[in-house]
Amino acid sequence: MSNSNFVDYVKICCRSGDGGAGSRHMHREKFVPRGGPDGGNGGRGGHIILRGNQNIWTLLHLKFRKHVIAEPGEGGSSSHKSGKQGSDEYLEVPIGTIARDVETGEVLCEINEVGQEFIIAKGGRGGLGNHNFKTAVNQAPDYAQPGEEGVEEWKILELKVLADVGLVGFPNAGKSTLLSVVSAAKPEIADYPFTTLVPNLGMVRYRNDRSFVMADIPGIIEGASEGKGLGHRFLRHIERNATLLFMVPCDSDDIKAEYKILLNELKKFNAELLDKPRILAITKCDMIDDVMEKQMKKLLPRGIKHVFISAVGQKNIDELKDVIWDSINSKTN
Repeated sequence: MSNSNFVDYVKICCRSGDGGAGSRHMHREKFVPRGGPDGGNGGRGGHIILRGNQNIWTLLHLKFRKHVIAEPGEGGSSSHKSGKQGSDEYLEVPIGTIARDVETGEVLCEINEVGQEFIIAKGGRGGLGNHNFKTAVNQAPDYAQPGEEGVEEWKILELKVLADVGLVGFPNAGKSTLLSVVSAAKPEIADYPFTTLVPNLGMVRYRNDRSFVMADIPGIIEGASEGKGLGHRFLRHIERNATLLFMVPCDSDDIKAEYKILLNELKKFNAELLDKPRILAITKCDMIDDVMEKQMKKLLPRGIKHVFISAVGQKNIDELKDVIWDSINSKTN
């Protein structure tokens, strides 16, 4: 998935339809000079509705659609006929899309299932026709309700990437290189930080024609949980990954400290992320020998499975796949 085609954040103006006005019509026909009120009700204005679609993976189709306008309802008419309801406007979105209110930041909904729908802008109600106001003392009311106005509000749509395993690490930890080696994904790779600015997904082939989805999450920096850099936009993608693969290069000054910083940023952002299974990959191990590797094992954090790998040198890649597969399919997860 190329960077230019992956869009995980859009801001759109939603304007729902106005409700139709109720009718003030009086029934008239030959030999019935005082037929009484028969004005129908106005139709409801169209809603704007989000709907989950499994065939869409990005919000690209909404990037340049800044205004979404639903149809207004029609007014009521004679003979108690209600006006036509305004057509609803459906926005097809990927699974994992969140809708927020721009002004309050409140989460309105999260689309987690195919076909799930949520109204993000309600259409105005139709007005009541004059026949609704007929009483024993007022047999011919000459008034009706106007239709309720629709709403015009700005909404933010954010996408959380769904994957079996998400790669977590600082910039230049080797995440994109690993993804390019184990899958057909072709993320941009360079020797400078923040090469990856949007998540990249890859299908990793495993033994016996099995496979799992890996997500290359843009690099995290210290302070990301407070929004430093593009922290919040990066961290939200981790929430929908089944297993987290922490990646720390072997030339790090302190592997244990770097791992703790990453873990702390996840905890500050969402403490529930710590409940996910975790694996630690020590990357770029083509630069060290077996003796150095043995010494480094004594300095690794405890309580987490670890694998020394080199994506470039293809070192322990199959072993890493085994550990990931066991984690994804563990009955205790």
